[in-house]
Amino acid sequence: MSQLDNDWSVALADEFKKPYYKQLYSFVKNEYMTTVVYPPADDIFNALHLTPLSNVKCVILGQDPYHNEGQAHGLSFSVKDGVDIPPSLVNIYKELHDDLGCTIPDTGDLTKWAKQGVLLLNTVLTVRAHNANSHQGRGWEQFTDAIINIINAQDRPVVYLLWGSPARKKKAMLNNPKQLVLEAPHPSPLSAYRGFFGCRHFSQANDFLKANNIEPVDWQI
Repeated sequence: MSQLDNDWSVALADEFKKPYYKQLYSFVKNEYMTTVVYPPADDIFNALHLTPLSNVKCVILGQDPYHNEGQAHGLSFSVKDGVDIPPSLVNIYKELHDDLGCTIPDTGDLTKWAKQGVLLLNTVLTVRAHNANSHQGRGWEQFTDAIINIINAQDRPVVYLLWGSPARKKKAMLNNPKQLVLEAPHPSPLSAYRGFFGCRHFSQANDFLKANNIEPVDWQI
C-alpha cells in the first residue's frame, strides 16, 4: 500500500494506529504475497491520492473492486483505459447522457472525476482475483466508514450519490445539514430500470454545488 502524502494522512492518522487496521494490514499483505489480489497494491488508496479531503465535493460509493484482470485501479466504478467498460458504468454513462447530454465515452477511466473532487470510494478496497466480496468483513468497512465520518464532519457542502442497498445503508451516518444525500437503485443491469435511470443525480449534484458557490463537476469523460 502506497503511503498517503496529502491531508488524508493527517485525517486518518489515528485510524492507522488502531488494532483492527494493523490486523487488516497484515491480512492484506499476506494476500498479496500468496495469491492474486486487485487492484495493484500501489493503487489501493488511489481514491484518496487523487481526491484530497480538502477537495472533496462529491462522494460516489461502490462496493468492492472489480475482480478480473486489469480492471480495478482504486476508483469505484472505474476501469483502466483500454479495458472493456463494465455494465454498471455503461448504465452510468447512459444516465449521464440523458441527464446532462454528455457524449458516451469509449473509456471507463474516471480519473477526471477524481481530480475534480469526486471521491470514488469503494467500501472494501481489495479483492481476490475472480472472487467477488472475498475481502469483505476483514476491516475495510470500518476503515471506509471512518473516511465517510470524516467527510460528514467537514463544515462545508458535500453531495453523496448512494446507489444500491449497501451504499444506501450509509445514509444513517450522514447527518450534516450542510450536505446533500441522493439515493437511487444500483446502476447494474439487474436494477438500473428500477429507478437509477431517470434519477438525474448528476444535474442535482451540480445544482447543489452551484447553489453553494462551488464549482460544479464537469461530468464529461
